[in-house]
Parts: sequence; structure tokens; C-alpha cells
Amino acid sequence: METLAALAFPAIDPVAVQIGPFAIRWYALAYIAGLMLGWHYVKRLARRGLSTLDEATVDDLLVWVALGVILGGRLGYVLFYRPGYYLPNAHEILMVWRGGMAFHGGLLGVAVAMVWFARRRSLSALAVADTVAAAIPIGLFFGRIANFVNGELWGRISNAPWAMHFPGAGLFPRHPSQLYEALLEGLLLFVLLAWLVHRRGALAKPGLVTGAFLVGYGLARGFVEFFRQPDEHLGFLAGSLTMGQLLCLPMLVIGAWLILRARRA
Repeated sequence: METLAALAFPAIDPVAVQIGPFAIRWYALAYIAGLMLGWHYVKRLARRGLSTLDEATVDDLLVWVALGVILGGRLGYVLFYRPGYYLPNAHEILMVWRGGMAFHGGLLGVAVAMVWFARRRSLSALAVADTVAAAIPIGLFFGRIANFVNGELWGRISNAPWAMHFPGAGLFPRHPSQLYEALLEGLLLFVLLAWLVHRRGALAKPGLVTGAFLVGYGLARGFVEFFRQPDEHLGFLAGSLTMGQLLCLPMLVIGAWLILRARRA
């Protein structure tokens, strides 16, 4: 059976640099780029007086956020997506180089890290969350591009002119849903939050930026899930919903509550 005509996947080597047994993958570089650029952006907000945090506090916060992303992202994947596999194979949980990170887990990890950090520094947890939320789409953009480079998390079968044949995804062309997410969850959401911060002074209203991020991400991810292939071992849940959509529901509720709370304050 012949494959249907579609765009060819660029087949970029997932390993960016390899020296002997030591390999640096694009996925790891995406995490580093997201953290570093997000850190510089948040420091710029602090330098311009748009954030209640100062630059020294932002420097210290970076380590906490990085740990929250990595530990939360991994544990979220284990608990939300593959508990049946990892619970009897607990020794593999720390093998992050084999892949397996979940955004919702990373978000929870960052939330815990920010609350803990805020309490230790006697800061407002919402003020810390708002500042960090403004930069999260930067990391999302690079992370989704890395998913595309790895040829993973592809979309559903499609006859769209831009559909692609992904390695290991079968004979039929599919939506490049990783790129949809990079544009919506990354670029578009960053522009929206930047407008709120720079034009509307949103960081002066505790919870507004965090709420806008949660609602914006929830809507973007929920929409793209209609084009993204569900995880094979999970399939569709609660009718035609995916795990990603179900995990976005509490984000939408909490985000809407934070926006209303900030506007009434």
C-alpha cells in the first residue's frame, strides 16, 4: 500500500552535538533556552519596574523554577499518563533521558516551587506567580519545537496541504500539531501576556497575569487536542475528550476565578 502524498518530515537528528558517548539533544537545549530566555525576560520586567520582584530575587527564583519544571514534569508524566507502567518499574522514573515529560505536571511543580519560595522570602505568592507566568510561553514555544524535531506527539490523520508523514506514525499524513501548539501556546500566548503586562499594567493586579495564562493555555491546548493524536495507551477518555483536555478543565476554572478576583480588587 502506498503512502498518501504529503509534506516530507524534515528528519532533523534529535542529537544536536555528540562527542563520543556524550550527547546533547535538541530537547535538552529547548529546556535550557526556555529557562534562560524566560529568566532574561523576567529580569527585564524587574529592571523596568513592571514586576514587584527585584533582579536578585529573580536570579534566586530561577533555580526553584528549573527544579519545579523538571521534577514536576517527570512526575506528572508518570502519574497522569503512565502510572501502570512506572509503578512496578519505579527505578525507571529517574531515567528522564528516555523521554516522558508532562506540561501539567511541570506546571504543578513550578506552582509548588513558587509558593515555597514566596513563603521563605515573605513575598506574595501571586506576585511571584504572575511574574513567572508572563515568561512561561517562551519555554512552551521551544518545547513544542523540540517535540517536532523529535518527531513525537504528532497529530491526527489529515488531508490538509501541510499534513506530514511522521516517522513511526504509519502510512497516512498527519497534522503537525506540535507546531500548532508552538504558535498558540507559545508565540500567541506570549504576545497576549506581554500586552497585558506592558500596556495594561497587569502585574499591578495580583493574579491577573496568572489567570490569563491559565485560561489562555487551557483554551489553546484544548483546541489543539482536537488535532493531536491521543496517547496510544490512553486513547479517548470521558467520551471524545483526551487526557490533555481533561487536565485543562481545572486550569480554566482556576484561571477564570483569578481574573475575576483581580478585576474586583
